[in-house]
Amino acid sequence: MIVFFIIIIITYIIKKGFIIKISVIIPTYNREFSIERAINSVYEQSYKVDEIIVIDNNSTDDTCKLIRKKFPKIKLYNEKNQGVSNARNKGILKAQNNWLAFLDSDDQWLPNKIKLQVEKINNCQDKPLLVHTNELWIKNGNVLNQKKKHEKVEGYAFNDSLNMCLISPSSVLINKYLFKKYGMFNPCLKVCEDYELWIRLTSKIPIYLVKEACTIKYGGHEGQLSKQYWAMDRFRIRALEKLMLSFKLSKIQKMEMLKVLIIKIKIIIKGAENRKNTKLLRIYKYKKLYWEKKYSH
Repeated sequence: MIVFFIIIIITYIIKKGFIIKISVIIPTYNREFSIERAINSVYEQSYKVDEIIVIDNNSTDDTCKLIRKKFPKIKLYNEKNQGVSNARNKGILKAQNNWLAFLDSDDQWLPNKIKLQVEKINNCQDKPLLVHTNELWIKNGNVLNQKKKHEKVEGYAFNDSLNMCLISPSSVLINKYLFKKYGMFNPCLKVCEDYELWIRLTSKIPIYLVKEACTIKYGGHEGQLSKQYWAMDRFRIRALEKLMLSFKLSKIQKMEMLKVLIIKIKIIIKGAENRKNTKLLRIYKYKKLYWEKKYSH
């Protein structure tokens, strides 16, 4: 009789979705100064995760040595320095669970981050496949005020996601099914790889938001990808062009994307004119003509 009731309870819990096992994926490269803080913030979660995977991009400092010494239970994988997209993709393939949470090794979670996301999933009748959170931004020890344009969104967020990246990888809890259906991070993009992925996903599904700030993003330190590349819109343009040419979008979505694409191309042209960069000017003027011709149709 007791066994019978146990089976009923377990079946009920599984059907309700209360049990969500989560794999955390942390890509890293030369983050000896911050990786311990990031990992500790995972262990301090009020909702315990099932596994932690660190993908090291061939660090030249003591990042791996620190992890092996202080966190021996973590699954640590090394690979040649192939960039953050390859690292995240490798983590996705290695993960044992259907729910994945990403954490950049210079970021940090607040203790209730995962708990609030799991509650969001369990309390929504629509069964979300992607839940992100609000963030705190800290630079050189100071909290930064976020502008209106950085405001996080919920629902069908395709149009909002075109201009800039509104979802931080470190804030996301996502079902692996989405990667199987719509593809993983694009390794051809050195930066803005998350921007391109979120556009793909928001063109197909609604996203959900935990309004509480649960993710801390730190800025101002050396080695940030955003500091290594000038004119980030070049990479957004590349992402938009690829999606226009190879990803299945509705006619309305393509029109909205074309508008944003042409605006971003004009920004690069203006910058090239100011810097008298004739090579860049020639390339982006050609792009502008090409897409404007397509836009006119």
